[in-house]
Amino acid sequence: MTSKKYEGFSNPIDVSTETLSCDLNQMTVSTVLGLMENEKKLPTNDINKVESQENEKSGHNCKEPVVENLFYMALQIFVPFLIAGIGTIGAGLVLGRVEDYEVFKNIKALYILVPAIIGLKGNLDMCLASRMCTQANLGTLDIRAELISMIIGNIFLVQVQAIVASCVVSLFAVSASAVLTGDFNFHDAMLLVASSTITATTSCFILDFVLIAVILLTRKLKMNPDNLATPLAASIGDVVSLIVLSTVASLLYEIHDKYFYIMFIIVGIYVLFLLPTWVMIVRKNKYTKTVLKEGWVPVISALFISGMGGLVLDSAVEDFTGFVVFQPIINGIGGNLVSIQSSRISTMLHQTSLPGIIPPYTKQWIMPWATFFSKMLSARTARLLVILSIPGQVVFVLVADVIYNNGELASTVYFVLTYLTVFIFQLSILLYVCHLLIHTMWRFKIDPDNSAIPFLTALGDLLGTCLLFAGFIFLKEIGHPYTPI
Repeated sequence: MTSKKYEGFSNPIDVSTETLSCDLNQMTVSTVLGLMENEKKLPTNDINKVESQENEKSGHNCKEPVVENLFYMALQIFVPFLIAGIGTIGAGLVLGRVEDYEVFKNIKALYILVPAIIGLKGNLDMCLASRMCTQANLGTLDIRAELISMIIGNIFLVQVQAIVASCVVSLFAVSASAVLTGDFNFHDAMLLVASSTITATTSCFILDFVLIAVILLTRKLKMNPDNLATPLAASIGDVVSLIVLSTVASLLYEIHDKYFYIMFIIVGIYVLFLLPTWVMIVRKNKYTKTVLKEGWVPVISALFISGMGGLVLDSAVEDFTGFVVFQPIINGIGGNLVSIQSSRISTMLHQTSLPGIIPPYTKQWIMPWATFFSKMLSARTARLLVILSIPGQVVFVLVADVIYNNGELASTVYFVLTYLTVFIFQLSILLYVCHLLIHTMWRFKIDPDNSAIPFLTALGDLLGTCLLFAGFIFLKEIGHPYTPI
């Protein structure tokens, strides 16, 4: 047995050829991990140098990705996808009904607020799901103490983010509405802040427990939580958010003139008491303290993107009856599917590579068609998501249409084909952006579990609303508008 002595580290080391069977310039991540387990441990600075050199020279990863059986993967995705579709139908029907509420008629800023409030499940809860799915696949959740710590930290982290995000987005809705209408009402502004804060914290709290239960159950059943957690949570997320928002806003609207001080009390309790308490808890948790410091840019940016979709929704509601029924469906399904793809790619990178290193089985930059027509595992999943979504969307649209029209079908062939066209266009863009965004974040050592999904779901909301609006305009121009019975 021979040995070689390598220089260039803070502490020169001797490594046998049985331990290190390749030259330094050919070192892979597996070699680095092997050295870490060797009796002669490398100092941290040395590990970083090895990572840097192997990243430049080889680009290889330590493990091959796990290839799931296509049939079982399709089955795991399809069942929660159908349940999620039922949830989006419910959200569309709820939104179609609440437009007759007095508060929605008199405070138009609520329509600007709706996409952002619904989008909070993507900004906050789906990030929680992505983080916990990754840890589940890495085996961290199998340790009871780590599981409890992670659950507590993540629940309170989402509550902190929900309070801040809801206040920001409500102020954006009020400001945008004031600019568009030329009218500003301070009582209405406080009502929006109080309503959005209660809605965001309540819906997120409910969804967090649903997510955690789903992830733990799928782990016990030896299924991949990446395929189930986000669509199952989203299946009730839109409905819960809209029901809570419409109920709370209606109740506060009844009293906001006579008992205006109640709005201040509600906001004060959240901002001055609950927020500082939960921040202290999150800062002491090792799983969430980093996200508390660094996770705000994606969340806040995504809220403004969703808010832009709200401006489009506000215009579309006035021009097209029935638009609000289908808007949550196209946005919800698109966001759910891209969240599955995002969570799967992120988990795969965590399992097979190190931050900053793009493994050889995938690429950072690809052409749009390679998202679907390539040998990458992500393309395999993308094809499956599109194939599953097309018949699903037809069913969802027709069911929503029949229920909205009290048992009669108002949809025409022109409407269904136009809807499917804009949906496929939306989903294709989202899946392509998903690939580029996650791999770029990984290349720059940004954890996509914390940052990717907010951008993707917000983009899905904006694209879905704009494309659906364009579809309704197109149908009107060709003389076949959607006309509710």
